[in-house]
Amino acid sequence: MKDKIMPVGVVISGRDPLVSLEKVKSLGLFNCQMSIPPEEWWSKERIELIKKTAKEKKIKITSLICGFEGESYRDIPTIKRTVGLLNPAMRGKRVLRVFSYSDFAAKLEVKVIQTHIGFIPEDRADPDYEGLVIALQRIADYCRENNQFFALETGQEKALTLSKFIEDVNRLNVRVNFDPANMLLYDADDPIKALNILGRYVIGVHCKDGKRPERKGELGREYPLGEGDVGIEDFINKLKKIGYTGPLTIEREISGERQMRDILEAKELLERLVSKE
Repeated sequence: MKDKIMPVGVVISGRDPLVSLEKVKSLGLFNCQMSIPPEEWWSKERIELIKKTAKEKKIKITSLICGFEGESYRDIPTIKRTVGLLNPAMRGKRVLRVFSYSDFAAKLEVKVIQTHIGFIPEDRADPDYEGLVIALQRIADYCRENNQFFALETGQEKALTLSKFIEDVNRLNVRVNFDPANMLLYDADDPIKALNILGRYVIGVHCKDGKRPERKGELGREYPLGEGDVGIEDFINKLKKIGYTGPLTIEREISGERQMRDILEAKELLERLVSKE
């Protein structure tokens, strides 16, 4: 499994890592991105239990997904106010929180942590832009001490804006977790063309589908993989063309039996597309 090109994985909850790892196994998958578990899982004994369980099930945790208390994705104005590091009133506290996430990831031996940092201002003269650059430099420097990459999830800004931002942060361990559907949900960019700009930074990929919003200022809608407007076959072909070989991580943001069914269908679709000449 270690040498497989673009192995298929899945995003899982960290609320109970052992239950979530069993879910990965039940889907016939061997890698995952996990949201950061609550602090009751941060003890040495419980970290060792997570590592032991993952090893027994032959599952690799490829990255940990950071979130912050008080975040809401209800609508665009709420996202701008509450998500990530854009709001200067929350930024300092959340940067320190990422430091603690990095330490947890180091103990779990996971080399990538990732998050939505919030809407990056297009205007580099915006005071929030400079604040974001400094925050990311602090985070990247801290992660480097733990031998980690810090990945920014795409979607809330145009690819060129994100590329220029990464250049301004100027840290080699800042990368991108590329989510093509988010670019449609936020009506931000063309996901296939965006890979021409961001491809060299991509360290992880979300395989998710969606359509653009019907009205300006709203969020688009997520769909099962292959039923939205991403163009998943073209997306996989583009990843092959730019030389990406890392995991394809399915993200389906619903719950219950429908989620499991959609993930299994996405797994079958992706494995077929990856093997296609």
